[in-house]
Amino acid sequence: MGVSGCGKSTIAKLLSDEMNIPYFDGDDFHPEQNVAKMTNGQPLNDEDRQGWLEALNRLAKNQLKTNSCIIVCSALKETYRNTLSNTIENQVKWIHLTGDFDLISERLNNRQGHFMTSQLLQSQFDTLETPRNAIQVDISSSPQDIVKHIKNDLMKTSEFGLFGLGVMGKSLCRNLANNGFKISMYNRHVDGVEVDVAKDFKTEYPELKDAEAYDDISAFVNSLQQPRRIMLMVNAGKTIDYVIEDLLPHLSKNDVLIDGGNSNYKKTKERYEYLKSKQIHFIGTGVSGGEKGALIGPSIMPSGDKAAYNLVKPYLETIAAKDANGLPCCAYVGPEGSGQFIKMVHNGIEYVEMQLLAEVTTILEAQGLNPDEVAETLDSWKSIASSYLLDITTTIFKTKEGDDWLVKKILDKAGNKGTGNWTTIASAELGLPSTLIASALFSRYISFFKDERVELNSIFKSSKVSELNLSANDILEAYQFARIINHYQGFKLINEASKAYHWDLNLSEIARIWTSGCIIKSALMQELVAVFKTTSNLLTGSKISTHLKQYKPSIKQVVSQALQNDLSTPALSEALQFFNGITTAYASANVIQAQRDFFGAHTYKRLDDNSDKSYHTNWEQSN
Repeated sequence: MGVSGCGKSTIAKLLSDEMNIPYFDGDDFHPEQNVAKMTNGQPLNDEDRQGWLEALNRLAKNQLKTNSCIIVCSALKETYRNTLSNTIENQVKWIHLTGDFDLISERLNNRQGHFMTSQLLQSQFDTLETPRNAIQVDISSSPQDIVKHIKNDLMKTSEFGLFGLGVMGKSLCRNLANNGFKISMYNRHVDGVEVDVAKDFKTEYPELKDAEAYDDISAFVNSLQQPRRIMLMVNAGKTIDYVIEDLLPHLSKNDVLIDGGNSNYKKTKERYEYLKSKQIHFIGTGVSGGEKGALIGPSIMPSGDKAAYNLVKPYLETIAAKDANGLPCCAYVGPEGSGQFIKMVHNGIEYVEMQLLAEVTTILEAQGLNPDEVAETLDSWKSIASSYLLDITTTIFKTKEGDDWLVKKILDKAGNKGTGNWTTIASAELGLPSTLIASALFSRYISFFKDERVELNSIFKSSKVSELNLSANDILEAYQFARIINHYQGFKLINEASKAYHWDLNLSEIARIWTSGCIIKSALMQELVAVFKTTSNLLTGSKISTHLKQYKPSIKQVVSQALQNDLSTPALSEALQFFNGITTAYASANVIQAQRDFFGAHTYKRLDDNSDKSYHTNWEQSN
């Protein structure tokens, strides 16, 4: 844009060749009456221009359906520019060519065969309203330098946006920047509470020097290349919906929103469908690794539309952790909310792994070991049972505050953020016995009743207990047994959900992206990558079944002695009980089915009848 004679067409043609996108001269779209009027030396009024501006707006919209374009137009007034960019404001970048009157007048006088004369130039300068938020370019430079300047300014737009600068959001920003991506960062502005969060964060870390920092949502969105890629790192629940509604007025067709929080997979599906109706892509993405993992490489579980994933694939796979073969621990897992379902189950498995470590350390302490000795024992297990959670638990038991161990000073009330609850509900809805996840969740709930526990302990705690007689290897094998059952239940839940929801999930690939970067990474997980290439049931794998047979005597010893000594080991106990149940050929359910038939006439099937016939007995008359 700019007054006539400033070189708009020349620069547009050069820029079009440089960027390989088409350009259109707005003057070519004037109706005949406008051309005649200007040829006679009469300036156009706003009524003359309205239809012409609307035609150029339609041209821009049509071009944006398939590509982009450059349109040359004087666009001297703000009202003209508003008409030109009507409904596509977020897809328009204004470039204002500026120069002094004498230079432009000279150029006009040297131009042959054009209806705009130098006599009309002053009216253009009088009409000009300088645009805000435009690239301003002085036309005294050479056309080549002007094009270079414009291109450099256009390329300042960011490749990727991060919305929400909590702990995980900040770490992901630094990860993206460390990998060379130009990013824009946004955090809301709340007077007196959250002020200049993004700007202050940028100044704190040198790797963010080229990042753009915003607390204005419109400026943040407009700073991004299209289609825009925006990752939402905000609290799950209603907050996500509020954020989506705040963003929508600023978004354009084919923009991509990535929800990287622990959202419920059902809500993710709803948001996916809602945004699809708005022509916006939505990718529900599990992210595991905590603050450190997000910084150096997390495990990432994206889902949604495959084509949309390809738009963000280079960014997510670059910042992800790498597996033993150097491949990213990030892969498109499936449609709809499958990514966040998988992350939910990941967290359920995590709940159990944490609970099991809490239980084995309780047993070790009950045998008289102090925290340093507990840490030493755990450390000795690493060659056999290596995992991230084992590593951090070892460190926890080594850590002192003053002369005492810090872990002994921590209040014994465990919190939760809801994913264990969701996993338990999902298991029940699908009719699956994820008993260890439920046990670990309910153990956290029990822990919260601290006052009641103290009161009941004084009433019921028995002083008559037998002596624990367990080796460190007994406890290790019991721990390993329970971990296998935990992973069996978790992957069983994923596999059955895949069937029920038609997700076609790849268990081996899920295990692979969990081998690094995430909280449940372990040597066992690495083993499962190969196991799930041949079966969806890890208990049927010959190597795993051999482990279980080896470890079962130990877990029987550990659980029975823990019970004899009034030690609470719900996850270890449930692992054994579940295994006994799942390996029982003829279970006690025959009694339950008879009871159901007795009081509710629910019928039953018979072992001596292979048909699908149902039987009912009048039990009272039969006696």
